[in-house]
Amino acid sequence: MTDHHHEHDHEHQHGSAGADDSSWGELLDLDAEVLHGYLSEVTSQLAQLTRNDPPRRILDLGSGTGTGTLALLQRFEGAESIAVDRSPDLLEHLRNKARTRGAEDRVRTVQADLDDAWPDFGPVDLVWASASVHHLTDPDRGLREIFERLRPGGLLALIEMAGFPRFLPDDVGRGRPGLEARCHAVQAQEHAERMPELGSDWGPRLSRAGFAIAAERPFAIDLRPPLPEPTGRYAQAFLRRMRSHVADRLSPDDLATLDHLIDSDGPDGVLRRGDLTVRAERTLWAARRP
Repeated sequence: MTDHHHEHDHEHQHGSAGADDSSWGELLDLDAEVLHGYLSEVTSQLAQLTRNDPPRRILDLGSGTGTGTLALLQRFEGAESIAVDRSPDLLEHLRNKARTRGAEDRVRTVQADLDDAWPDFGPVDLVWASASVHHLTDPDRGLREIFERLRPGGLLALIEMAGFPRFLPDDVGRGRPGLEARCHAVQAQEHAERMPELGSDWGPRLSRAGFAIAAERPFAIDLRPPLPEPTGRYAQAFLRRMRSHVADRLSPDDLATLDHLIDSDGPDGVLRRGDLTVRAERTLWAARRP
């Protein structure tokens, strides 16, 4: 979406989270806290690819709460970032985070819907698009717009998900193991109807848009105990958001079990379970404008 990053209908990327911005922002921030190791690997890869010409101007498309922007500003100390999102609330949250980290002067925020006319950002050296391009109505047009805004030799970091995070053991389910797998199957069907580009192979599309592929790297995230402190809250926030999309397609027993996992403060609720893991897959395509 990070940005990477869960239920990930990625309304923050260019859609309208509206009154739901607060909970969406919380989920994005938790994703960044729990998956900070993965994020560090991605920015390290970009540093290697730009080691002879570090970026000075970065464009973060679908910036959400600023996971990508702030990680890139930490990695590239001489850079500034333009963070673009449709949600004014998330952009305000990003500015507050940048202020807290002493990076406020290095961030400019732009409110825009990227399905409409794109603002003139001026030429940029690096574009970060984490789980955002698949949400555009016309992704091929979006890639062409990105190409035009990159200076020659500039780099696009396009990150997409091959799967949503999973947290629970396979045996969870009231008399019927596999609750989480069933929830994900329902969610995948819903996303296939609404966002058919999710999970696409972006390499050919990048080539058609004029890019030269510099790297394609999958990241298999598999976190086991001991886990980062926010993991329980991350799982809770993700499952709560997933529930809003799958509830009407689950059996009564599955829905009751899911509600208990989300709401219980006991040892079998996700906030306190000792058997949580975090498993997800994401892929980085790094592509240059020749």
